[in-house]
Amino acid sequence: MTKSVFTTSGDTTVAEVAKSLLHGRFGSALVMEGSWLVGIFTERDVLRAAAAGADMAASPVSEWMTSDPVTVGPKTDSEEAADLMLAQGFRHLPVVEGKQITGIVSLRDLLATRLRRS
Repeated sequence: MTKSVFTTSGDTTVAEVAKSLLHGRFGSALVMEGSWLVGIFTERDVLRAAAAGADMAASPVSEWMTSDPVTVGPKTDSEEAADLMLAQGFRHLPVVEGKQITGIVSLRDLLATRLRRS
């Protein structure tokens, strides 16, 4: 799990978030409404918006994000997280404890864990 999580609000533009993803080397942004997780916006969402011809400087991420993303708790093991991500077809999985975001798991994190075990 990566504890450093990039967050944004739903009204931030796709262009602004894409720039932050690139500069911060993040693969996703958790979309927050106050302290509530309301969505996840990923690199794939940037591509979907671009392919649809959206005005990236005017379109809010809320139009392109995945609402109410699947989450796991901090005690979820790497195998369970990998199975869930593969079954659902996504590469980023928010980790929450109660209502608090504690991190995010990416396929890169899971691969690194598997390589260390080998």
